[in-house]
Amino acid sequence: QLRLVESGGGLVQPGGSLRLSCTDPGRTFNYYVIGWFRQAPGKEREGVSCVDSSGDDADYADSVKGRFTVSRDKAKNTVYLQMNSLNLEDTGVYYCAAVSSGPCHAAEMNYWGKGTLVTVSS
Repeated sequence: QLRLVESGGGLVQPGGSLRLSCTDPGRTFNYYVIGWFRQAPGKEREGVSCVDSSGDDADYADSVKGRFTVSRDKAKNTVYLQMNSLNLEDTGVYYCAAVSSGPCHAAEMNYWGKGTLVTVSS
C-alpha cells in the first residue's frame, strides 16, 4: 500500500509559479507510474501530467503544455510538478496518484493522495 502525500500548494498571482511535490514517506514508489490530476470547483477531475517509472517519459494535458514540467527524483522518492505562468483556470485541488503499470488514467490509478490546493488569484 502506498500513502501518497502532496505538498507545495498555495495562493499565487496570475503569471506566478509553484512547485508541487508528491512523495510516500514510508515506501518507495520509484517503480510506479505517477500522475497528477486536478479538480477545479464545480468541475470534474482532469488529468494534468504523467511520468513513467524511469522519469524519462512524460505526458501533459494540452492546457498545461509548455507551462508545467513533471520530474522525479528517485533518490528523494519524490515526483515534482513545476507549474509556471499560472492562470486563473489552473485553480483547483491537485492530486498525485500511482499505478504499477498501464495507462495513466484516473480510473486506472491504484493509489491517491489527499490533494493540495492551488489558488491562482490577483
